[in-house]
Amino acid sequence: MFSKDSVIGVIGSGAMGAGIAQVAATAGHIVNVYDNNVKSLEKAQANLKASLTKLVEKQKISADQSQSISKNINFVSDLNSFSKCNLVIEAIVENLEVKQKVFSDLEKIVSATCVLATNTSSLSITSIASACTKPERVLGIHFFNPATIMPLVEIIPGIATKQNLAGDVKKLIDSWGKVTVITKDTPGFIVNRVARPFYSEALRIYEENIADIPTIDWAMKEFGGFKMGPFELMDLIGHDVNYIVTETVWKQFYFDPRFKPALSQKRLLEAGFLGKKNGKGFYNYAEGTAPPEPNKDPAIGKLIFTRVLALLINEAADSLYYKIASKEDIDLAMTKGVNYPKGLLKWADEIGPKNVLQTMMVLYDLYQEDRYRPSVLLKQMALQNKGFY
Repeated sequence: MFSKDSVIGVIGSGAMGAGIAQVAATAGHIVNVYDNNVKSLEKAQANLKASLTKLVEKQKISADQSQSISKNINFVSDLNSFSKCNLVIEAIVENLEVKQKVFSDLEKIVSATCVLATNTSSLSITSIASACTKPERVLGIHFFNPATIMPLVEIIPGIATKQNLAGDVKKLIDSWGKVTVITKDTPGFIVNRVARPFYSEALRIYEENIADIPTIDWAMKEFGGFKMGPFELMDLIGHDVNYIVTETVWKQFYFDPRFKPALSQKRLLEAGFLGKKNGKGFYNYAEGTAPPEPNKDPAIGKLIFTRVLALLINEAADSLYYKIASKEDIDLAMTKGVNYPKGLLKWADEIGPKNVLQTMMVLYDLYQEDRYRPSVLLKQMALQNKGFY
């Protein structure tokens, strides 16, 4: 369906759109990047030049490759430039109505065979596609930021998406050097659903004053082997992004307590403390400010790690139970999408599903909240003394 000659369109010239364009252009495609803001296009063009220069300096690409990639990308301010595209990927603001309007307008311009995709991280593909007269050609292609570096791409067919289209798109994105997984059109897909407890349970432990922020971050790195602690990661992502994704997933799951956002993070967002990007979040990034020291008590550290990991595994098990994706794709998504040290279902097998269930039951008995209800599949695995693999 797609070939090296396929023309790719990208809507939105922000960091994500420009990154996707660079990936496609590096794979040899002609790419048209559209934005209705001329200044944004100019900025994207300058950023691309700087990015390619750095890659040449680091000897990751040659000067000729840099020139070729640059020539492959056209920055345009007219949507009609997409008339010859074979695939268009939208990467604009996370707003359903805005995306629906763009897709509706786009459908009047592109050919009948052009595939339309959204890079949404948490909105319904089916809802976006409903604005189109041909929803069967719409699906999700979710890259992770930065798109040029992060290997994972989630491919998400909507309810109306034509059969085999996800497979065709998967082959194309694989040819771009990415690692792809196919997931159902459910809130948060794989990564943004399964990863929620990494943040939310860390926030709960902090809000209950069981441990402070640096101690929780230390525990997850020390005992779990995570590259970053949850608070460091939230600050890096930005609370304007991380909190909104949490809130969106929570609302789309009909306010399921398992996905409930934390007030402490909402207050940071309300105060405009977005994290590393503007100098203050859970940590203070002002020059000369030393990071606070954690309490390196092994007993507290293990308690924090065991609790957060149990909720992560429980969410991964529930995703498998509801057939959101295969066990292999769930584990692959978490290692390649958010750099977890191990796939969560493989990790569960190492610990033993019985032990994970016991942690969940202790929490459930203590709090009597649905937030800690164990997955049916986790219960079945523990009862039958089986592993996920």
